[in-house]
Amino acid sequence: MIRLSRCGRLLQMKLTHGIGDIDLGMKLKVSEGSWGVFSTQGLVKIRGPYDKYEALPLGNGQSDVELRLLYGRSLWPHIPGYCNFEIAYRWRFDDPSDEFRYLAEFGMNFSRNSYGRMKLDGILSMHNGSHFDITGNPTATNNFNLGKLDMALGYQITNAWGLEIGYTPEIYG
Repeated sequence: MIRLSRCGRLLQMKLTHGIGDIDLGMKLKVSEGSWGVFSTQGLVKIRGPYDKYEALPLGNGQSDVELRLLYGRSLWPHIPGYCNFEIAYRWRFDDPSDEFRYLAEFGMNFSRNSYGRMKLDGILSMHNGSHFDITGNPTATNNFNLGKLDMALGYQITNAWGLEIGYTPEIYG
């Protein structure tokens, strides 16, 4: 428990600690060729040993299963870069709704030590969850879409040290 005083009022914050949700996954290369690499990945999210009703829980208190298809390709020697694409479906055993997930990524080297990366990372709701939040409010739905654009520029200072700056705006959701 942390106690802070602000303008003569006592503020209390309870710190949450422990083990959060546990992700167990396995990835399998399906095929590889001059056209790139195709893989599949399975994931099981197991609810961690915490109280999901804490003020700041360590997870969402449910278990999920996900199947993901991945494709990656080096663009060398034409462009000093790579591209990756992923699609996934996440089955959720409780609210919120199931999700269709996607990711498109492109990265390249600008010089021997500098690089850039851009990712579009999104989640689309399947709208099969409850249309109410946990308080019963119909305007705070558990069915939502999220999308972000992750952009980064980096510089490799030594083999062990690098510097990266990133910007990640939420583009919808």
